Amino acid sequence: MREGAAAVALWDVDRERVEALAAELDSAELNTAELDTAELDATPAENTAVGRAPADATDSVRVRAYTVDIADREAISRAARRTREELGDPDILVNNAGIVRGALFWEHEPERDIEATMRVNTLAPMWLTRELLPAMLADRSRPKRILNIASAAGTLANPRMSVYAASKWAMIGWSDSLRLELEREGHGHIAVTTFCPSYISTGMFSGARGPLLTPIMRPSTAVRAAWRGMLAGTPIVTKPWTVKLAMALRGVLPTRAWDAIGGRVFHVYSSMDRFTGRG
Repeated sequence: MREGAAAVALWDVDRERVEALAAELDSAELNTAELDTAELDATPAENTAVGRAPADATDSVRVRAYTVDIADREAISRAARRTREELGDPDILVNNAGIVRGALFWEHEPERDIEATMRVNTLAPMWLTRELLPAMLADRSRPKRILNIASAAGTLANPRMSVYAASKWAMIGWSDSLRLELEREGHGHIAVTTFCPSYISTGMFSGARGPLLTPIMRPSTAVRAAWRGMLAGTPIVTKPWTVKLAMALRGVLPTRAWDAIGGRVFHVYSSMDRFTGRG
């Protein structure tokens, strides 16, 4: 909103929470710190599209809340059509949806845990981007941005988050491939940024312990890093710096050597041992 958006669309499966967030963002009394926190911590299953308002709109920023089950492809299609009709085509798309089941793989229920995680974390961003991308491709009048919130979990294997890690691994692969496709096909007005943070204190990962030199991040810190990277068109943003260090070490060390360092020195492999989540 501070960047001059004409409209903000918020999507969430929880009607009460998304409407409360929309009201909060719509309030002129919301300060910068509160805005940063609200944008990321409102709910773990939220997508935000910031778009240009239709020609007959007023100068005031319009914030609209939409109740959408993004695990349902048809629901995404209907909501995308309605959002575009009411607010116009978006200039910025933030795929911020995410759910996690912190458990051993064989403790995951096939439908409730495995399928739901892959639908929300991986397929939904693809489906939504596919709905909105044609209009972004067609409009070269201004820069466009797609910000995909992945996770450091998508860069390293980790016990008790196998399905979550898989969903974010897939998201990173898709997101950065999309970036390359757009660049190679001459669509330079659209930049794709993939954000890979470690644990953030939103409640989603309550009980998790940050690895060595990796404190649990405040939502405002994560938001600033992701937003600045998106505006600059940075392909991949990692936060904190230890995420990139771990990626480099994992890339050059033999697997068993990394297992020893990642597990016994950095304590990556035990970071989810006390996970409780949102309860």
